[in-house]
Amino acid sequence: MKRTDLAVILYLLAAIVFLIVPMNPLVLDLLISLNISVSLIVLFNAIFSKDALNMSAFPTILLFTTIFRISLNVASTRLILSTGYPGDVVTTFGQFVGGGNLVIGCIIFIILIIVQFMVINKGSERVSEVAARFTLDAMPGKQMAIDADLNTGAINDAEAKIRRERIQDEATFFGAMDGATKYVKGDAIAGLIITIINIAGGVIMGITSMGLTAAEALQKFAILTIGDGLVSQIPSLMISLSTGVLVTKVSKEADFGDLLVRQLFSIPKVLYIVGGSMAFLGIVTPLNAIMFLAYGLTFIFAGRSIANRLEVKDIEEEVSQEEFAANEIRKPENVTSLLQVDPIELEFGYGIIPLADANQGGDLLDRVVLIRRQVALELGCVVPMIRLRDNIQLNPNQYIIKIKGIQVSEGEILFDHYMAMNPGYVEEEITGIPTFEPSFHLPAIWITESQRERAESLGYTVVDPPSIIATHLTEVIKGHIHELLTRQDVQNLINNIQEANQTLISELVPKVLNIGEIQKVLQNLLREGISIRDLVTVLETLADYAPTTRDTDILTEYVRQSLKRAITRKYFPQGETTSVITLDPKVEQEIMDSVKQTENGAYLSLDPEVTKEIIASLQNEMQKLEDLGRSPIIITSPIVRMYFKRLTQDYFRDLIVISYNEIDSNVELQSVGMVTV
Repeated sequence: MKRTDLAVILYLLAAIVFLIVPMNPLVLDLLISLNISVSLIVLFNAIFSKDALNMSAFPTILLFTTIFRISLNVASTRLILSTGYPGDVVTTFGQFVGGGNLVIGCIIFIILIIVQFMVINKGSERVSEVAARFTLDAMPGKQMAIDADLNTGAINDAEAKIRRERIQDEATFFGAMDGATKYVKGDAIAGLIITIINIAGGVIMGITSMGLTAAEALQKFAILTIGDGLVSQIPSLMISLSTGVLVTKVSKEADFGDLLVRQLFSIPKVLYIVGGSMAFLGIVTPLNAIMFLAYGLTFIFAGRSIANRLEVKDIEEEVSQEEFAANEIRKPENVTSLLQVDPIELEFGYGIIPLADANQGGDLLDRVVLIRRQVALELGCVVPMIRLRDNIQLNPNQYIIKIKGIQVSEGEILFDHYMAMNPGYVEEEITGIPTFEPSFHLPAIWITESQRERAESLGYTVVDPPSIIATHLTEVIKGHIHELLTRQDVQNLINNIQEANQTLISELVPKVLNIGEIQKVLQNLLREGISIRDLVTVLETLADYAPTTRDTDILTEYVRQSLKRAITRKYFPQGETTSVITLDPKVEQEIMDSVKQTENGAYLSLDPEVTKEIIASLQNEMQKLEDLGRSPIIITSPIVRMYFKRLTQDYFRDLIVISYNEIDSNVELQSVGMVTV
């Protein structure tokens, strides 16, 4: 058994024994002194601890000290009533504090009880209750903040775990403190009741057993009882004060003494006002002029001293800043940081800064966090950190989006305006500034705040500037997510599922496929907007077919067929007939005859005139789907799909090419045209 465990056990065991076994007055003196010492230790630990959780065991300490103090009170009561001598400590407290006067001792004791019960205990109880309630109410918000920091990469999993445990510890601590304050309140009430019983019992014992008169018995036992109450209530008062200090502690930045002095005596003009007020009272009123003038001059002098110190500090900071700037200019430039290329950047003019500044009410940073979360849910991969920075070279309301340092898109907004778009069925027009929506290049109108309600009532889709930027950024990220998926990202995704799929990972990586080959398959899927969130199915399929072929394009087609349920759900609404385009078998055969196999993979060697005819026919058929308000979807045979996609991707970016093997059998399709030559 550890020494600390043994000490705690002896402390509690002694408290129980003292309730039963009579105690020697000398031993009682030693234990009362120990009780006062322990109370002082608890008080000063509560004052100088920088965080309430540094004394997380305080509720248990409160219970232990209360039991020990009550056991000493019972032991001293037994000695008072049986011998009339409870030891030097109790006797001295009764005579010295009360000055040997019964009335003075009673008044001091009553005041002590009132202060403890009505002021400290009641306040601590209320603060503990409110702290517990607010701590519990704040838990969901703190959890969401941790999740947001984890999603943005500001913290790692280990730091997130530590923060979550701290939140749990805070809730447990303040909940326990809410109940523990009841011990202190009950202790004060018990002390008052024990005192009344001691006086009554002492008077009866003095008259019946010691032959004293009623006045003598009252004088003797009342003084001893008051002394007993004082040696019990003073440690109780210190424990109560510790409770109040602990539950009202709000700062972690410094020790209590430094914090208190810095917050009370840091503003010179406050001390000037206080000093002048004290001097004015000493001169004008009949109060002691010397005393009040002395206080006034002291405060004025202290204020002047602090003002001088602040002036010197400001000069030192200004000089240090100038020296730092000079050193920065003089030292050799470190160009290594300039080599770093951010995967995604959003640069904006100074007019858009309020949208990104949380202090001005902007929520663009929060929307960026949601973008990373949305892409992770939709496509199953983690978006790299998105760098936001202002650029004075841009127009005030302009923004640009960069992928790996190269601009890929841009847009412009009007601050304090809204963008209204006609969904296609609104006939009444509204006045505004014509523009185009940057994400999908749809016609739109800039309107003012006063026009917003009317536009919405007419059926227009109305969006605010932060939503425009966030939507544009989301679409750009989705369109380039395959470029942003690195080998390290793939390794992280595999590590995420490895614990639950040890057999699969050990069989596939690196024996059959290396990380680079898996990366190419995942990039092929993401390039066409197919989610890789079901990574286990993807890797299972690769493990099945990779032993027979290492062509990543062919492996991608096998994976797409394994993901046909997800592809069907993405492009074909359940219970509806979907209009599509089909590919003429002759065209399919023409394409397959033009496929050339090499050591580095297959490529399409199609006659340019045939390609031109296929593209023209496809454009005509796609126009039919657009007239119906449908997405352009073309269905091909499995062996042709990837080659036809390569053939058309430079002409029709939004064309969806799906093979028959990627569609569930219960899907209803309606062909509205066929691509022929």
